[in-house]
Amino acid sequence: MPPPQLSDQQVAAEFTSYYLQRATKEFAEDLDKVRSADDFKNDALQILVSALQQGTAMFFPEEQRRIVTAAAGPVDKS
Repeated sequence: MPPPQLSDQQVAAEFTSYYLQRATKEFAEDLDKVRSADDFKNDALQILVSALQQGTAMFFPEEQRRIVTAAAGPVDKS
């Protein structure tokens, strides 16, 4: 039996989570520098997260679905 199809909203949520995990891993050193800067305020964290989330807009829904599906790993066909 094939796995259930995710709704577009579910795909978008999963993709955003995946994208943020990858972005923060890729930019970890730079993000640490920004967060440790003397002029970085706690309220700026939400702005930083929002800015990172905007990167998901570069991907069409079909691309997001493909990436989420690939990230989930191979489907067991037994």
